[in-house]
Amino acid sequence: MLEIRKIISEYDKIDHDLENVALATVINVEESAYRRIGARMLVRSNGTWIGGISGGCLEGDALKQSLNAIYKNESSIVIYDTMDNDPNQIGIGLGCNGKIEVLFSPINPDDPNNEIEILRKLLDADKPSILAKIISDDKKLQVHTILLDGGSPNFGFEEINKIQLQEAIKIVLQKRSPKLFSIKTDEEKSVKVLLEFIRPETRLIIVGDNYDVDAMAKVATALGWNIWIVGRLKKLNKSVVKKVKKIIPFEDHVKVIPNEFTAVVLMTHDYQWDKKILQHFLKHKTPYIGMLGPKKRTQKMNKELTDLDIEKIDAVHSPAGLDIGAESPEEISISIVSEIIAVFRKKQGYSLKLKEGPIHERGI
Repeated sequence: MLEIRKIISEYDKIDHDLENVALATVINVEESAYRRIGARMLVRSNGTWIGGISGGCLEGDALKQSLNAIYKNESSIVIYDTMDNDPNQIGIGLGCNGKIEVLFSPINPDDPNNEIEILRKLLDADKPSILAKIISDDKKLQVHTILLDGGSPNFGFEEINKIQLQEAIKIVLQKRSPKLFSIKTDEEKSVKVLLEFIRPETRLIIVGDNYDVDAMAKVATALGWNIWIVGRLKKLNKSVVKKVKKIIPFEDHVKVIPNEFTAVVLMTHDYQWDKKILQHFLKHKTPYIGMLGPKKRTQKMNKELTDLDIEKIDAVHSPAGLDIGAESPEEISISIVSEIIAVFRKKQGYSLKLKEGPIHERGI
């Protein structure tokens, strides 16, 4: 979501009477690639861009292809194949070793339903969305981008087989991963359909108002997370207040209702407040609750909460964070944020050198 926010922010700065733009989107990946399906790059006709579709090895050619899409006012698909040892192939020697399919589409600012405007609708969503990109090649490449409300396949591109589309949607919703499908039309022609599962911004609720909150807020801001603080406004640093969407007093913590993409970090350094607020977020089945302090502190709390066994609740992480030897508030924040990412992506958080096979999933 952070990349989408940056793209929209850049798009809004443009005088569209003077400049045109195109959007490059990764629609399929085979084998290894730095970016995955759904990575985007907004290119302006003045040659500047924001976002990215690779680690840097493809952006130069992507700029040329985007400018070509702007000039011709036509969409195109380019496949970058870096799996063969062809020294003339873009990406060879730069560690890509994969096949990356990229769609280049001009953006019409006069169309209220262009892809940028559709992406804008996702910015403040608090639940996942399915974005469908239908790519048909009937003499001229045509691209239709639609936001599927609630996963419903009822939308303007009527020629597509709705049963096949519904099955594809079920797969993406189950795996929570994007995928490029080939789906038949009513005339038995095949069209490419990219379905993206787009998560809302991670909501981080920091419970506390001491100086270590600054470091946690700084790290979360860099990731584009939606930050709330439960604590006393008068104790918070002004720089932190600027980064935060909401500030709620301790006594009003019961008004904070988490969603399935909410992480809570208890860092009040006050045992009684931590214990009280922990119980509130457990009632609402918060997917991640991290708590600072040694394990013996958690064990003591567990004995006092006789109706709960918090040491056996998967959502509770105490002490919070991955074991990276963190010492400073900044290092501890990185440790905790890394654990949150691992929990939300259903990963173990160990060193990649210990992992067998590819870094990323092969797809669905």
